[in-house]
Amino acid sequence: MRSVFYISDGTALTAEAFGNALLSMFPVTVEQRTIPFVDNEDKARQAVKRINEAHQASGLPPLVFHTFVDLNLQNIVINSEGVCFDFLQHYVQPVADQLQLAPQPRMSRTHGIRDDYSARIDAINFTLDNDDGSNISDYEQADIILVGVSRTGKTPTSLYLALQFGIKAANYPFTEDDGFESLKLPKSLKPYRHKIYGLTLDPQRLHEIRNSRREGSRYASLQQCRFEVAEVERLYRREAIPFIDSTQYSVEEIATKIIAETNLKRRHY
Repeated sequence: MRSVFYISDGTALTAEAFGNALLSMFPVTVEQRTIPFVDNEDKARQAVKRINEAHQASGLPPLVFHTFVDLNLQNIVINSEGVCFDFLQHYVQPVADQLQLAPQPRMSRTHGIRDDYSARIDAINFTLDNDDGSNISDYEQADIILVGVSRTGKTPTSLYLALQFGIKAANYPFTEDDGFESLKLPKSLKPYRHKIYGLTLDPQRLHEIRNSRREGSRYASLQQCRFEVAEVERLYRREAIPFIDSTQYSVEEIATKIIAETNLKRRHY
């Protein structure tokens, strides 16, 4: 099996994203390895050793996706036995030409990085503290409030919004306590109606998810799932609450669609 390496003197997240996006276009199975924080020559040589060992083991030169700020470290890695792809350097100069500015590597901008880190941690803590309607008093500070019946993806989507974009996402579950027979927007949510976004799910898929946790229960029955989904979607339409059917989408896709539809300000790290 061919090996793929994602290497950087930073987190290697950009190299991973770039490499995964390209590899997703091909029907191929590869062994993926990520080597972050290659920030000195010893680490760079160790990375080269791993690349060369993978080549010798498989007989196929590994694909190496890398993003280096330090060109000396980059030169060590590109002299490995791998086939190297450099996303940043390929585009940096054309962008610099258009902007008429010299690039300033982010690695040296520590103050901004600390600010970004603090903002992300604040968003993550807020989201964890406001999971499943646990802190309604905090909704004034929320960027968005995700609502839906139990097991429609509110928590993972909220956490992804916080982790990836620094968005303070609260979520509120509609349960039998809210009265599905005559479901209304709870009083606690009405002042924040402009922040509310709904999630829904195909009843069959919801039944499968719930049944894996509470098999045979009324809560997990297909009849109950159909009833809850129908009632919550009726509420969304009556109250003009934007919503998405998350059945066919990944968490990443759901979050991106929500941001696009709500014009939420995403923070880039």
